[in-house]
Amino acid sequence: MFFRRATLPADVRQTLDLAAGDKVLASAELDDGWAVASRQHLHLTGARAVRRPWSAVDRASADPETSTITVTWVDAEPTALRLVDGSPGPFPTVLRERVQTSVVLAERITLPGGAARVAVRRAPDGSLFSQVSVDGGVDVDDPAIRRRLDVTESAVRSACGMGL
Repeated sequence: MFFRRATLPADVRQTLDLAAGDKVLASAELDDGWAVASRQHLHLTGARAVRRPWSAVDRASADPETSTITVTWVDAEPTALRLVDGSPGPFPTVLRERVQTSVVLAERITLPGGAARVAVRRAPDGSLFSQVSVDGGVDVDDPAIRRRLDVTESAVRSACGMGL
């Protein structure tokens, strides 16, 4: 089966405002704009235009039956990206690689009410920082849960040579 590969239009590329050293790695045409993976950021164009560093993406999944890629953010509701022609081309592979590259070390822990992921991530400038993401049912105000998160964050940071 043959799928048309969409080429990122020059006018869309110009709106990306790429930093020095950044470049487009892959793109996919959406029903309301474009999804563009650059070395440093995930760019969405159109009405929901956004440029987010890869460290802001918790995970992503593709549903070939609906031609949709769902991006789950660390700090916001998931975003569904509906592909125009049903073929994402290399975009999902590049998206996965960029998210994985931003994760230096991660540990997932089970907590009352859900789970948490404690990670050391890489920012676009190459610096490292720790990030704690919890499921919606986890009570982060509970002192016992807070202690577990703090201990896990300290261990992950220490394993990467970072102080707390």
